[in-house]
Amino acid sequence: VQLQACGGGLVQPGGSLRLSCAASGSIFSINTMAWYRQAPGKQRELVAVITSGGRSNYAGSVKGRFTLSRDNAKNTVYLQMNSLKPEDTAVYYCNALKVVTGEGRYEYDYWGQGTLVTVSS
Repeated sequence: VQLQACGGGLVQPGGSLRLSCAASGSIFSINTMAWYRQAPGKQRELVAVITSGGRSNYAGSVKGRFTLSRDNAKNTVYLQMNSLKPEDTAVYYCNALKVVTGEGRYEYDYWGQGTLVTVSS
C-alpha cells in the first residue's frame, strides 16, 4: 500500500490550496485517514482526521478554515485549505491508520511522502 500526496505549493496569505492523498495497492477498505503537518523546528501535529463514514474532526487552529473529505471508491482524501495564514506553512503528511488489504489482512499506519505548503507574501 502506498499513499501519494500532492497539491502543495506557494500561496499568499488569505489564499487557498487543495491537497489530495491517494492510496494505491491491494486495498479492500481504509478506516480512519488523516492529515498531519510539521513546521520547521516543530513537532508533527494532527491537522484533521476523517472516518470511513465521513465524520471529521479538526485541530482548533484550522477549524472553520480547512475541510477534510474523502472518496472511498477512489481511496482518496482531500484537504481544502482556505484563508491560509503564514503559520500554516509546513510539510503536510497524509496518514492511513488502518487498512484492510485485498487479502484480508489488517495493516496499520501508512504515511505519504509529504507535500510542502508555504504561505507567504
